[in-house]
Parts: sequence; structure tokens; C-alpha cells
Amino acid sequence: MAIEEGKSAPLFTLKDQNGDKVALKDFKGKHVIVYFYPKDDTPGCTKEACGFRDLWSDFEAHDIVVLGVSPDDGVAHEKFIDKYSLPFTLLSDPDKKVMEKYGAWGEKMMYGKKTVGVIRSTVWIDPAGKVAKHWKRVAKAETHPDKVLENVRKALE
Repeated sequence: MAIEEGKSAPLFTLKDQNGDKVALKDFKGKHVIVYFYPKDDTPGCTKEACGFRDLWSDFEAHDIVVLGVSPDDGVAHEKFIDKYSLPFTLLSDPDKKVMEKYGAWGEKMMYGKKTVGVIRSTVWIDPAGKVAKHWKRVAKAETHPDKVLENVRKALE
């Protein structure tokens, strides 16, 4: 199933940094930003996470939930959150099933070579559970959170 704007977002339940189950349906009625990233505490992933952190008050002001998803386990997520004071939830997808549903796992180019792995991408899910926007391949992790917020602001104001 491909992610399509205007269609229902695939439901999922994953464990957060504390080992608690978090389901997409828990956020029905809210805007949800789900961003997929390769690995905790790596340069690009840190820039992206800190970008969402630095804009946190703006996301909160619009009552938007931000969820980061990577294959890392809860311990790695907890360390990442503590090290960078991340105010949002990180979810573990070790078997990459949710990533596959969202088009965030597959073939990509890395340093000029084809490889299979996490495709940095983001999905904005509206309060009805529909995909409002899908950023399929995020090229610049450090500026991406700004672009997400800009799109949400335009739509909500």
C-alpha cells in the first residue's frame, strides 16, 4: 500500500522510548507529524530531531503531535531524548514493518551506491486520519522541520 495524500494513513502501534505502546489511533482528532529517520545520535538525524525540538513551541501552539520513528530500540531512544532534550515521542520499528507501509524503507542511494535502508521521510496526518502531505525523500534534514511547520501553518491559518 502506497502512501497517498488524501487517503487514510496506515494504522500502526509501536513501542516508545519507555516501552509503552503508542498507536496512531490514540491521536484521532489531532494533526500528527510522523517522521522517519535512520539512526539516533547520527549527524543528520540529530539535526532533524533538534530542528523539531527547536520549533516545538510552534508545533504545540497548533496542537500538533510529533512522532519520530527509527529502527533503534527504546534504550537508544531514551539516550537520544536525554542528550538533546527532545520533547516529543520516539518510536521503535525494529522489523521495519511500519516503515515499509509508509514507504520509508527500501532502496536508496547513499554515497553514490545503491543500498537498502531507512528512507528519511515525513507524513503529515490530519485529524481525520488522512494523509495531508507526504515528503517522500527528505534531502536536507536540518531545514526539513521548518518546511513541515511552514506547510502546516499555511494550511491551518
